[in-house]
Amino acid sequence: MSDTIIRDPNASTIKRALISVSDKEGVADFARTLAEDYNVEILSTGGTAKMLKEAGIKVKDVSDHTGFPEIMDGRVKTLHPTIHGGILARRDNDQHVKAMEENQIGGIDLLVVNLYPFVQTVQSGKDFDECIENIDIGGPAMIRAAAKNHEFVTIITDPQDYKAVLEDMKINDGGVTRKLRRQLAATAFSLTATYDSNISSWFVKQLGEDFGFPRRISFSGNLKQTLRYGENPHQSASLYTIDNDLRPGAARAKQLQGKELSYNNLNDTDAAFELVSDFDEPSVAIIKHANPCGVASNGNILEAYNNALACDPVSAFGGIIALNRTLTADVAREIVKRFVEVIIAPDVEAAALDILKSKDKIRVLTTGGMPSGDVNRRMVKRIAGGLLVQDDDIGDITKLDLKVVTDREPTKREMEDMIFAFRVAKHVKSNAIVYAKDLATVGVGAGQMSRVDSARIAAWKAQEAAKEMGLDAPLTKGSVVASDAFFPFADGLISAAEAGVSAVIQPGGSIRDQEVIDAANERGLAMVMTGMRHFRH
Repeated sequence: MSDTIIRDPNASTIKRALISVSDKEGVADFARTLAEDYNVEILSTGGTAKMLKEAGIKVKDVSDHTGFPEIMDGRVKTLHPTIHGGILARRDNDQHVKAMEENQIGGIDLLVVNLYPFVQTVQSGKDFDECIENIDIGGPAMIRAAAKNHEFVTIITDPQDYKAVLEDMKINDGGVTRKLRRQLAATAFSLTATYDSNISSWFVKQLGEDFGFPRRISFSGNLKQTLRYGENPHQSASLYTIDNDLRPGAARAKQLQGKELSYNNLNDTDAAFELVSDFDEPSVAIIKHANPCGVASNGNILEAYNNALACDPVSAFGGIIALNRTLTADVAREIVKRFVEVIIAPDVEAAALDILKSKDKIRVLTTGGMPSGDVNRRMVKRIAGGLLVQDDDIGDITKLDLKVVTDREPTKREMEDMIFAFRVAKHVKSNAIVYAKDLATVGVGAGQMSRVDSARIAAWKAQEAAKEMGLDAPLTKGSVVASDAFFPFADGLISAAEAGVSAVIQPGGSIRDQEVIDAANERGLAMVMTGMRHFRH
């Protein structure tokens, strides 16, 4: 049996390549193989040409190839008919071939280009003018031309594709197959789309809030991880990171140990870390199915964890734990006593990591810092046929924002607990009811169709938690209650009063506000209104 490999008849032979890259990883070795093994003529520009020459590779400057110098500080160098004609010409079109001959245009069979580092320039904090100068023009034009004419031209925009092209050329006697050319063209169009999307997003941001929502909006991402599956095993899923969103969180976190993260892990971990980022005090949140089953703030991070766990230890089984402080060894010792899916924190003590290794399936993530709570982002939700886009809910309240509407003024402790509870309620699926005491949740009701049901469920869960702790009185006795939106009827407030609350915080705004206020006064409750709601669907 012969071992001869048959050349693909659709393979396109590489005779001339144009290489001009900002990311120079591996390009010298790639160019050397092209030149020495396949006698490919190399054209290049600027820094790439200089680097290749210094590596001992024979290179022809693009300006020598076109007979036209680089001008305008390099803004114009590849924008020339000799370059674009060589890329765009169809080799099977007699008129195209004739135009090449009449204008002395040589075909370019391989284009290796990646773009000016616009995103990196923005991220480094450069001023407006320098960011503008790092908007590539010639690069995207050539990439799009080569990708359009992929039937005859191979386009490489990512160093990780050098290997595949060389393997194809080895099998096909210096040619690249149509299948790989098409794959590379798809990658190239994705790059230019992402590049333009990043520029557009940055430019709109520079114009500020007065510009509002642009007439057209685009979003782009870079594949970070292909996940095992989505919310359910029959759904495919992947994780993408966004170039112009460096917010610390689940997407960009570093995984120190544990199993591969799933779609649901990432969704819940994001919810948990976003919640604790709303608090300045040392805080811990335990999340299950994107809803908090326990949140607490305390000067001692271990106490914060214990208080968060006490709210609903049953639901905390298999949950996600987020901290807004470094994970200490003391907290790690408590965590490993229970089944936990993920822990996320800005940092982890070495001693804590040693303890967590005893439960090596626990996923441990570090973010390197906490996100800023005052940065407004655009949030996107896909619906059939379109996108819903809104500002992120960064709304917050302080004591000065609150309006006391009952006969009784809240105490200092009640006020602190109400602000805490209302801040937690922002992260609970609507309809949301949160009972809290001593800066810790004691009952959470989430996602019910009626507010009174959320109030009852939260109270019931608090009773169950009290039984778990061997207590006679419900945890809600002497607590405060927060509602993410107004009470449409007094029944929700009455249910909370029956659970033992002493104070209520709610947005207000119902036509029955006075009815609710009267019910609070009848029961000796203090109530404040925020004027701000926090629906979360």
